[in-house]
Amino acid sequence: MIFDMDGVLVDSRAAHLESWVRLGAEIGRPIGETEFAGGFGRTSWEFIHETLGVPDLDEVKRLERRKEEIYRDLIRGRVPAMPGASELVASLHGAGAALAVGSSGPAENVSLVCEELRIGRFLRAVVTADDVTRGKPDPQVFLIAAERIGLPASRCVVVEDAPVGIEAARAAGMKVIALAGTHVASALGRADRVVSALNEIKPAQLAQLRL
Repeated sequence: MIFDMDGVLVDSRAAHLESWVRLGAEIGRPIGETEFAGGFGRTSWEFIHETLGVPDLDEVKRLERRKEEIYRDLIRGRVPAMPGASELVASLHGAGAALAVGSSGPAENVSLVCEELRIGRFLRAVVTADDVTRGKPDPQVFLIAAERIGLPASRCVVVEDAPVGIEAARAAGMKVIALAGTHVASALGRADRVVSALNEIKPAQLAQLRL
């Protein structure tokens, strides 16, 4: 099983939005809910370069680093874990599932979350924005995760919360369980299954989806 991180393992939406708002204030470019929602599932680099229209790539990198620094400062010591996240990862590991994280976030963010949720020891692979050249809906992040855990894409199940992530998983040839919350269930119809809470995901479901 491959987990997205933001919106699946952590309820990070508010912290991400606040970090963009603060970055926008620093650079004199208002960033609000509309801009933030439009960039969901994309890397910070893509958001700064394409959505904010910053042309200079060195400046894009500087702003990307700054935004993520703000985000980590906001969540450090108080990571907003999704209910049941740590328990689900531990139980699936105990059932023998090969587990990975496939996130659009930078490695430092993902490492911080894994450390504070104490799930790193259960993961066979972690793939972040640092490992890919294309963001979701491109399937690259999930294909790399599958390769690292040693399974064909057809044997992988992805847990996602966003339409772009669902499309990425489907493009990779994987089954998808969507967690409603960040987006309403009706927006997640391309998933193979939609749940409203992580405790609805059981090892038996994974076996059924992989048939």
